[in-house]
Amino acid sequence: MLDMKIKKPAKSGTMESNDIYIMIQPKEHGGITLDLESIVMDQFGEKIKEVILETLKNLKVENVHVVAKDRGALDCTIRARVETAVKRAM
Repeated sequence: MLDMKIKKPAKSGTMESNDIYIMIQPKEHGGITLDLESIVMDQFGEKIKEVILETLKNLKVENVHVVAKDRGALDCTIRARVETAVKRAM
C-alpha cells in the first residue's frame, strides 16, 4: 500500500453511544498527535489510543493531528472510523 497523504481535514463517526467521532487534520511534520476524550478513559484510554495509532500505522499515515471523542466504541468501530476519516482526507 502506498503512503496515505492527508490533504484536507476530514471526520467520521458520531457522538452517539457506542461510537467514536474522529477528526483528522494534515500537519507538515512532527508525526502523529492524538487528543482523546472518552467516557471510559480510565478503563480503556490506553487501548483506544493503541488501536487508533496502530490503524494509522497500518494505513501508512504520518504527520496528522487526530481528535477522537469516544462514547464506548468497540475496537472494530474505532478502526473503521479512523480508516474512513483517512480516506475522506486524501
